[in-house]
Amino acid sequence: MQTLQVLSLTLLSILAANAQTLRPGKCPQPPVQANFDAARYLGKWYEIKKLPAVFQKGECTTATYSLESPGVVGVLNRELLADNTVSAITGYAKAKDPSEPAKLEVTFFEDSPPGNYWVLSTDYEGHSVVYGCTDILGTFHADFAWILSRESTLSEEKLEELYHVFTSNGIDIDVMTVTNQSPELCADMPLWA
Repeated sequence: MQTLQVLSLTLLSILAANAQTLRPGKCPQPPVQANFDAARYLGKWYEIKKLPAVFQKGECTTATYSLESPGVVGVLNRELLADNTVSAITGYAKAKDPSEPAKLEVTFFEDSPPGNYWVLSTDYEGHSVVYGCTDILGTFHADFAWILSRESTLSEEKLEELYHVFTSNGIDIDVMTVTNQSPELCADMPLWA
């Protein structure tokens, strides 16, 4: 039992040191987009804001979704790192339960468990509010949250509206950060990486 406690504290320390958003208790279970249509969701999305995550370190972040096969969405995430290199990762997403198509599971590595990618709200043409969460030893949870847009900016009024989607469902976004999408920085990001 003591070994488990030491491992738990070590894991929590590593996650906290890497700016992962940890909260006490189990993951919230917010409602998702009704009648989600994955076909309308396909295409390129710009990351506007996010909760800090250990796997995201760059700016100019985009996610591009494509139809791989019926019920399977291809995922290409790209970001520009501080050393001006592009980090890109591909994976796939699919609904665990077809009756809840907005509750996607995304996989980037063959032997790793999928992560939650729940579309809480989208109008398909302008914005998307996405949430993911992982329970850690039944005592804590790690939150993942993104505000995405079809354009590289969103108005403050729209952002306030989208914040409410999180906060009204008990999701704390106080440490959400802005993703730099400035044309000056992002213009040099190669299209091919």
